[in-house]
Amino acid sequence: MGLFNKQKATQDLSKRRSIYHLEPKSTVSDSEIENILTDVIKHTPSAFNSQSTRMVLLLNNEHKKFWDTLMHALKEKMGPDRDFSATEQKLNSFKAAYGTVLYYIDTKVTEGLQEQFTSYAAKFPEWAHHSNAMHQYAVWQAFSEVDLGASLQHYNGVCDEEIRALFDIPSTWEFVAQMPFGSIGSQAGPKEFSPVENRLIIKK
Repeated sequence: MGLFNKQKATQDLSKRRSIYHLEPKSTVSDSEIENILTDVIKHTPSAFNSQSTRMVLLLNNEHKKFWDTLMHALKEKMGPDRDFSATEQKLNSFKAAYGTVLYYIDTKVTEGLQEQFTSYAAKFPEWAHHSNAMHQYAVWQAFSEVDLGASLQHYNGVCDEEIRALFDIPSTWEFVAQMPFGSIGSQAGPKEFSPVENRLIIKK
């Protein structure tokens, strides 16, 4: 058994940052990106081994169509009286990336568990989100290991049904988050940390 390399593990954790300046290039092949998502969806844990997380990989024009659709929907939602320029600039920066991963929860799985284990029924939706978040983090971490930058966005609720129709998403899938990714145009700045002693309790 190999020794745990604390220094490398810490470096790996700190390497993953929110990268907003992304370029329409990738450091690895599309097949390697697919392999990353496949490994994550197979090996990331879930409560009761429910495996309720779903992911959609968008590349090339499919990636661009997603952000164009979202842009149009947000512009309509905000209306003509509000300044859309800052939002447009932000969305265009995500569109300028190489691809996007969409994260979903299959509510059919969650509802089935609620019926099967009634004592825990109220908790299964929460646990499904826990597992989905672990999938998001695992993909993000894996991307950082191959020098792909990414950020996590939450534009779900804006035009979910349009996106569902656009990409033929099953009706039982609940939209959770979006992760634009690509080659890193510029690194994230220094990160500020709240005092660890306020966030970590140790009892011996």
